[in-house]
Order: sequence, then C-alpha cells, then structure tokens
Amino acid sequence: MKLVIVVVQARDAEPLLDALTERGFRATRISSAGGFLRESNVTLLIGVDDDAVAEVQAIVQEHCHSRTRFVNPLMPIVEPGESYVPNPVEVVVGGATMFVLAVDRYERLVTR
Repeated sequence: MKLVIVVVQARDAEPLLDALTERGFRATRISSAGGFLRESNVTLLIGVDDDAVAEVQAIVQEHCHSRTRFVNPLMPIVEPGESYVPNPVEVVVGGATMFVLAVDRYERLVTR
C-alpha cells in the first residue's frame, strides 16, 4: 500500500480529480499555497495499492501541465539617487510534484 501525495496548481485540480474518480481512485483534497509565487495550490492525498502507483502517475501527467508566466521581481533596496527598473522574469509554473510513501497500516473505518 502506498500514500501518493500530489501538489498541483488549483486550475489543474478539478480535471485531475474527475479523472482519478472516473478510474476508481479516492482522493482527499487539501487547499495549499505555493512558496515562490504564493499562488493557490491543491494537495491531494491518494491511497493506492503498490501496483496502481504508475496508473496514478500517468493520470497526473496527463492532466497537470506546466506553463510559463512573467512576474515582476521584488524591488531591491536602492540608495537615494539610484534607479532600478525591474524587468519581468519568465518562470515556469504548474505541472505537479508527486511523493510516494510506503504505508505500514491502512484501515477504512465505516460506521453503520
């Protein structure tokens, strides 16, 4: 048994969740934020059998795409009389970050 943790851009989360659900995978969605651009992300927790990890990875690769964006860098501290005109910097965003962890114990508790 494995726990797959996938961090994706918020805009990729719904299509990814739909695809995972169609293939019979359950996922827990947690809203998160990225460190560099401070943009909205989604972290998915997916419990799968060992032999299903490759299928989950293929679904993630199919639905999570990287993109380029232009961002303005932070203004540096300048001395009086100096000028600084920031140029937008192109950065790659999106795609997915995927962690696969071994699970020692798994129980699904259902109340009746």
